[in-house]
Amino acid sequence: MLDPNPQAPALVPTPRLLLTQTRASRAVLDGAWWPRSRNALAELSIVVPALSERYGRIRSVLLNGSAWTGRDRRLAVADHVVRIGWFASMTEALLIAITDADDQIDLLIVPPDLSQEAANRVMAKAADPANRAHATDLLDAAGPATRGGPTRIALADVPEAAWDNEGGARPAANLTDG
Repeated sequence: MLDPNPQAPALVPTPRLLLTQTRASRAVLDGAWWPRSRNALAELSIVVPALSERYGRIRSVLLNGSAWTGRDRRLAVADHVVRIGWFASMTEALLIAITDADDQIDLLIVPPDLSQEAANRVMAKAADPANRAHATDLLDAAGPATRGGPTRIALADVPEAAWDNEGGARPAANLTDG
């Protein structure tokens, strides 16, 4: 007898992903990805299979750790495990995927809360094989609304951030010893 209330299989959302048609040797980016949230495992479980279909099995993914919730080191995808590396030195605007063949795929990460119009515009630029701009440059050119999170201040604009050659912070100009 059939179950009168069968559960439908979970539908996996389609990744919001735009890739270059052909990889250009001088292109900086291979396309753009627009995640729906900052939940790393949920979003990577959608985009990694799509990248694998196009480029072959993905071995590892590199991201900026401060931009995501959940910092698991592994993601089960189909019949293998993808390693996830978290790097504070990476820009929040970039995802790097490495295939089993050691190919590197660089994707602009579009902030989840960006408007559809702005996201489409930035993604098209990132997927253009003639593009020579880096991920952060594309987002900066799109305007301040593309930069999620708190306003960033350049260290050069903060006097206390200047370091002397001994490795310590320089005292502020209005402070004196003694």
